[in-house]
Amino acid sequence: MASNYDRSGDTVGVNDVSRISAGSSIKGEITSPNDIRIDGNFEGKIVSHAKVVVGEKAVIKGDIICSSCDFWGKIDGNFYVKDTLSLKDTCSVTGDLHVRRLQVDLDAVFNGNCKMIDETEFTQLTTGERPAMYDIPEPVEEEDDTFKVGNATPSPFSIPSGN
Repeated sequence: MASNYDRSGDTVGVNDVSRISAGSSIKGEITSPNDIRIDGNFEGKIVSHAKVVVGEKAVIKGDIICSSCDFWGKIDGNFYVKDTLSLKDTCSVTGDLHVRRLQVDLDAVFNGNCKMIDETEFTQLTTGERPAMYDIPEPVEEEDDTFKVGNATPSPFSIPSGN
């Protein structure tokens, strides 16, 4: 029987998945090169270079940064997903999404903003660089609103500024 079950093609083994099980509560930051599975409570920042799976009973306060994510739980925080975010039917999300691809099941709840990004924008957002799309334009100095003819002569049609 054992010969029919070959795991040699699996890319992620059981021991390669970091897990927070139901009933557990953790505060802080998790960084992993492998998959992360969360079924408990977590407050802080989650960073995975692979997939994050969040179960139905999980409650998260904080941001998730990952390659892909399947989300069934509840979060008050932002997502930064390099590829695909799947919001499942039991999820509740309060926060902003920065994703390349988004899948939303019927009955999923999402309150926030969604920005579709490419891989370059993901890298900029997650490394602290500020993408040009988020730049705030410099304020423009107000000029004298008097219409001038030539270089210095005010027009007879100008409205006095009261100075």
